[in-house]
Amino acid sequence: MSEKAVSSNQAKQVVADNIEKQKSSNTVKLSKMGLLIAVSVILSFIHFPILPSAPFLELEISDVPILISGFAFGPISGLVVGAISIFLHDIMVGPASGLYGSIMHVIAAFVFVLVSGLIYKHKKSRKSALIGLIAGGLSMTLVMIPANLIVTPLFLGAPRAAVQAMILPAILPFNLIKAVVDAVIVFVIYKRISPFLHR
Repeated sequence: MSEKAVSSNQAKQVVADNIEKQKSSNTVKLSKMGLLIAVSVILSFIHFPILPSAPFLELEISDVPILISGFAFGPISGLVVGAISIFLHDIMVGPASGLYGSIMHVIAAFVFVLVSGLIYKHKKSRKSALIGLIAGGLSMTLVMIPANLIVTPLFLGAPRAAVQAMILPAILPFNLIKAVVDAVIVFVIYKRISPFLHR
């Protein structure tokens, strides 16, 4: 066999090995995303009101695995984990507020994970993670104001003036508290579980 033929066979083998490694890596990534989806669905069953003035607004931390996925695998993966986990929860028990609840949850989770994930992807450090979580939490809090003004009257039939009256005493503080709780949990645990996610 000529030296040229040997070199060609070696190149083909390298390509085949790389393809096999990529397939294996994708499989591992998908399995870990599946685990995060499962955790998010489980956490979605734990919820409770935090504002006496608005007991219908309940805090739950199912967005934590979604944010972790956005940090570990990129913002698009975080969006996928969020969409699937919310969909699975709605199939199993249905949101207490129907389609309205699902839409609001999707908007909040998607804004949070997209902003924080994009910032962390640019530079992966503790400082970047903190900045991303703060920016994502604030973005989510601000976006939920017009989201409530637009979506709530459409789905619940509530007068827009009534929704506006709830912004300062309920909607704004609730989303700020939720953002802080989610951000603190992610910031504390992400680096500890990051080696497992990237193994």
